[in-house]
Amino acid sequence: MTLTDYRRQLLLELFQAGLARVEGRHCTAAALRAAAGWRPLRVWTAAIGKAASAMALGAHDALGSVQERLLLITKDGHVPPEARALPGVEIYESAHPLPDARSIAAGERLLRWTQELPADVAPLFLISGGASSLVEVLAAGVTLAELKRANDAGIASGIAIAELNADRTRLSRIKGGKLTAQLAGRRARALFISDVPGDDPAVIGSGLLGPADSGADHVERTVVASIDHAVAAAGELAQGRGLPVHLGAERFDGDARRLAVRFTHELDLYPEGIHIWGGESVVRLPEHPGHGGRNQHLALAAARGIAGRRDLLLLAAGTDGTDGVSLDAGALVDGETCARIALAEIDVELCLQRADSGTALARAGDLIHTGPTGTNVGDLVIGLKCASC
Repeated sequence: MTLTDYRRQLLLELFQAGLARVEGRHCTAAALRAAAGWRPLRVWTAAIGKAASAMALGAHDALGSVQERLLLITKDGHVPPEARALPGVEIYESAHPLPDARSIAAGERLLRWTQELPADVAPLFLISGGASSLVEVLAAGVTLAELKRANDAGIASGIAIAELNADRTRLSRIKGGKLTAQLAGRRARALFISDVPGDDPAVIGSGLLGPADSGADHVERTVVASIDHAVAAAGELAQGRGLPVHLGAERFDGDARRLAVRFTHELDLYPEGIHIWGGESVVRLPEHPGHGGRNQHLALAAARGIAGRRDLLLLAAGTDGTDGVSLDAGALVDGETCARIALAEIDVELCLQRADSGTALARAGDLIHTGPTGTNVGDLVIGLKCASC
C-alpha cells in the first residue's frame, strides 16, 4: 500500500466511524431501551424518512412483539429484506429528493393511519431526513404541480434547508405540526435523526412531528442522532490512532465552492492532523445540471485548492449514502486529483460551472459509494494534513 493509499483508507475509516455512531438501528433501539417509564402493552409505529428502515428495525429490537403494526415510508431502494419481514409491516417506497404522486399517496396513508389509531395503542413515530419529500398531503387549493415547482425552485436556488422546509410547510396539511394536531392531545413518542441546524423537531422533516400550534400536544420528542455525534465519533477514532484532531467549531452551511476555499485554506494554515467539519452545503444549479451533488461539487472545488500538494487530502460525503440525485455519497480528493482529471481531457472549471462534478470525479476514481447507510444527519467533511503519516 502506498502512502497515498494509506491516507485515503484512513479518511474512509473515519467516515465509516461517523456513520456507525449515528446508524438508525442501534440509536433507536438504545433510546427506546433507555426510556424510563415507557413500557406500553401495544405499540403502532410509523417510520418516515431515508433512515426509516433502520429505525424500524431498532424499534423491533427494543420492543419485540409489543410493536404490533408498522407503517414504513422511505426512499426507493432503502428497504432491506429484514425490514420487509417485520411483523405487521406496511411499506410505501416514495420519491426523493423531489416529491411525486407517490408522496401524496404515502402522506394520505400516514394521515389516515394517525386518525385511525386505537385508543389503547401507544403511537411511536420515527422521523428522519427525507420525510419532507417522501410524504405530503396538500393544503386546499394546492396542486402537485405547484408543489413540484416550489421544490424545484428551492433546490435549484440553493436556499438553506430550513428555508426550503418553511416553504413546504405552507403548502401542506401535515407539516409544521399539523400531523401532531391530528393526535388531538393523545400521548405519543417521537424519535428523530436530525439533518437540520439546531436539531429542532419543528424543522426536521418540515416539522412532520413538530409541536402543534393548537397547544394540545403531548408528544415526547427525542433526537437520537445528529451531525455532532458523527463528528465526535470520527474524531475519537483519529485520536485513537494517535493523530491530532481539529473539530469545526460550528455546523457549516452555505455555498459549496466557498466552503471548499475555506476548508482548503484551513487545512493549509492550521497544524498537521485530522480536521473534521459537519453540516450541509448548497449548490446553485444551472438550467441543465450535470451529474453529481453538493458534496462532489465541494470536493472537486477543493481538489483545485490542494492540487500538487502531497500532504493534503479531503473527503466530503453525505451520511445518507447519496449526494443530490446521484447514488454516490461524495468524493475523496488528493493532490493528484486534478492531474488525473486532466489526463482524461476533462475541464474542472467547466464541470463546476455545469454542476457536473460527478463526471470529473468518476474519471479520477475519487467517488465514494456506500449504498444506503441507515442514517441521515447531513454531511461530513474530513481533511488530512500530514507530511509523514
